[in-house]
Amino acid sequence: MPYAFTLGDVAYLRSDAGKAAVAEASARPLTDRIADVAAVRRAVGEEHAAAVLETAVLRRKAVGKLSAEDWLFTADALQQASATPVARHRAARLAGRDVHDVTCSVGADLVEIARVARRALGSDLDPVRLKMARHNGEAAGVAFGLARADALRPVSRDAVVVADPARRDSAGRRAWKPADFAPPLDGLVAAYPGRALAVKCAPGLDFSITPWADEVELVSLDGQVRESCLWRGLGTGVTRRATVLRADGTQWTVTDAEPDELPTRAPGEWIVDPDGAVVRAGLVRHYAARHGLWQLDERIAYLTGDTPPPGVRAFRVLEHGPYTEKALKTVLKRHDVGRLEILVRGLDVDPDALRRRLKPRGAAEASVVLTRIGRSPAAFLCRAERIV
Repeated sequence: MPYAFTLGDVAYLRSDAGKAAVAEASARPLTDRIADVAAVRRAVGEEHAAAVLETAVLRRKAVGKLSAEDWLFTADALQQASATPVARHRAARLAGRDVHDVTCSVGADLVEIARVARRALGSDLDPVRLKMARHNGEAAGVAFGLARADALRPVSRDAVVVADPARRDSAGRRAWKPADFAPPLDGLVAAYPGRALAVKCAPGLDFSITPWADEVELVSLDGQVRESCLWRGLGTGVTRRATVLRADGTQWTVTDAEPDELPTRAPGEWIVDPDGAVVRAGLVRHYAARHGLWQLDERIAYLTGDTPPPGVRAFRVLEHGPYTEKALKTVLKRHDVGRLEILVRGLDVDPDALRRRLKPRGAAEASVVLTRIGRSPAAFLCRAERIV
């Protein structure tokens, strides 16, 4: 079970003695729980040892996810928090507005909102998380209001409402039904009639059950789909959006307001596997049209063309034809392939099991794309390249 912080813990961790204790604990390898606990107890005493050690462990886990040096977290709050580039992107869409984060937790989103909003307010039912949010705002050098309040009982007017309902129960089990979110999704929407909303959800949510949302945005970071956001009241004229973020600060977006007319042609010189946010948002055709690509099959997300988009990992086609294991084994032998990446869409093929059966033994490295074109299984032997 994760450690349950108290208000006394937070007060100690914010003190000079607490900061020094966490710094000392953070300098340890933190690989031997028994030894770590014993050492921290000797340094700070029984009362605060668990809080100090847990904070050191959580700060280490936060590295690479949050720009949050010297922050305070609970384990659950850190797990649910948006990665900083994702939170920053969402906040940027609210720049210059009054914004109320009604489930602010420890402030991971609220800090980014406060950097760009006209006024920022956060609220939560948990007094410990509110104290942590206050500390984290001070550590980040931003100011915002805080209130202890139920997200289903409005305490602000007119501001855009931002929410991140919890999607795990007290036992840590994932909640799949919006009615089981905390607060429930329908109740959250009903509590703010006529208000602009931005509600963070899991990317696998069935968006057909959220007809109130004007726009569904899927967001990926460094190739991994992180979350969706349901927007209402921003008046963008867009109903579906895919946003692709990179840790280096670059990003791009495609929406359903763009053209989606594609040519019907034979496979080109390259195969492109679109970012997962594009696929999940149903914007494969729009992305293809933007970059002069077309589909191998209208029901499959793989794209093809003669010039891949910049900034992607694409697959240069070396050879292609009908797929059978026997034929593929012959192709691999002819190209002396020993290191093999297998990508599959539209076929019931387990890549790992197939690789074991193929037993590639050559010196070359290659990628195989297996898919279906019409009713016919097809195999593409490719060389993966990073396009600049």
